Amino acid sequence: MGLDEWRSRIDGIDRQLLQLLNARAEIATEVGRAKRQAGVAVHIPEREHEVLQSLLRVNRGPLGAEAVRAIWREIFSASRALQHPFRVAYMGPAATYSHLAALRQFGESAAYVPVRGIHDVFTEVEHERADVGVVPVENSTEGVVNHTLDRLIDSELRISGEIQLEIHHFLLSRARELPEVKRVYSHPQPLAQCRQWLDRSLPHAETVEVGSTAVAVEHAREDASSAAIASELAGRLYGLPVLRARIEDATQNVTRFLVVGRQGASPTGRDKTSVLLSIKDEVGALFRIVEPFAVARVNLSKIESRPTRRRPWEYVFFMDFEGHQADPPVQNVLAALTERCLFLKVLGSYPAAV
Repeated sequence: MGLDEWRSRIDGIDRQLLQLLNARAEIATEVGRAKRQAGVAVHIPEREHEVLQSLLRVNRGPLGAEAVRAIWREIFSASRALQHPFRVAYMGPAATYSHLAALRQFGESAAYVPVRGIHDVFTEVEHERADVGVVPVENSTEGVVNHTLDRLIDSELRISGEIQLEIHHFLLSRARELPEVKRVYSHPQPLAQCRQWLDRSLPHAETVEVGSTAVAVEHAREDASSAAIASELAGRLYGLPVLRARIEDATQNVTRFLVVGRQGASPTGRDKTSVLLSIKDEVGALFRIVEPFAVARVNLSKIESRPTRRRPWEYVFFMDFEGHQADPPVQNVLAALTERCLFLKVLGSYPAAV
């Protein structure tokens, strides 16, 4: 079969795909009406997780799992948009890593709401000006994002999802060679994640912390002797060339983001639960809150302490563990923690990132 014949076959399949996608969209529209009548949220993360996992189980290729996820991400995104304008708040402006994480989770058809900071992401969702928010919570090399933990302590929003985004940093500048760069702008996290490269490659350059990587790009665009550390997407959107690619010090540089909203998620069979708790400052107190996990054979994947800012040396603990709060073993753990803690707050159970 010649090239023209293969192309003709692809054209025919494309037309069939378009017909099927439109048929699916019509049904999604009816599902949206049914959701509104039942008072159900447009975004049901456990349902999307279930659909995607069932497709991956029957997928025989040659499309790989990542390709299937990317395709259905946009199908889900377009379907949600048909049901209701779905608004996602993130720390902006456009092309920040929070924006990239939000795009990876919710696709191109969502209505994105850029705000100034993490506090504002929570506020937009709390005041119902956004359906969900996306906030960074930890980086594999730099640790936790304290502003997010502080806001989780005070907010009534619930965690309904997580996103793990592999981070690659690019040096963007109008300069043609590295010696021309006199200062480098970026958010504190990317600057820290590229510290060794900066010390080695730009020892003469001043580093300047700004509120976001997108703001850094705006500064660098105005001055040919300046550069920004940001994403490749930021360079494309703001018209700033890449001077050096992938300058992060750690090859495995991953940032974890949380999806926060007014509603939680039902069990999927592959879930995480996050809690906040405080304990008495006494001998053995930390052991007593860890012990129930071992007894119930529930895997505790993270524990992080944070000052309460109410009294000196008083701390809250942020904990992640496997399972959903509806699972009996997790219920046993939560019951034991309730008896042993001064304060316990379940932040949410949600599908684990894949």
